[in-house]
Amino acid sequence: MDDLSKTSSIASAGMKAQAKRLRVISENLANQNTLSNQPGGDPYRRKLVHFKDVMDREMDAVKPVVKRAEYDMSAFGRKYDPAHPAADEQGYVLTPNVNPLVELMDMREAQRSYEANMNVLQVSKQMLSRTRDLLR
Repeated sequence: MDDLSKTSSIASAGMKAQAKRLRVISENLANQNTLSNQPGGDPYRRKLVHFKDVMDREMDAVKPVVKRAEYDMSAFGRKYDPAHPAADEQGYVLTPNVNPLVELMDMREAQRSYEANMNVLQVSKQMLSRTRDLLR
């Protein structure tokens, strides 16, 4: 039963990490059109989530955790809008470096990983329940 609790703990950590990733992706999508209101100001900058494996010595298992969420330093887009308050001398406004297609693909991957961890958790609980039933 110790292995089942270890498995459940690892799956729970994976679900928590993917939930954080989904929140960051949602923030990116929500701000895909957020521009600066000041001339020369930067628009919303996309965020990325980085993971790392952490050794849980108490359980003697490696768990996935969010290492950090950092800004994507790729170039901003540009669009011509001379009437916008953030337009430069040539009339161009910087646009966020968020690509909705990339974000949706990342979201789908995070959802699948979350679901896989949830399935592991459910199967572990079922096995634990069946083991208890057999021991009665």
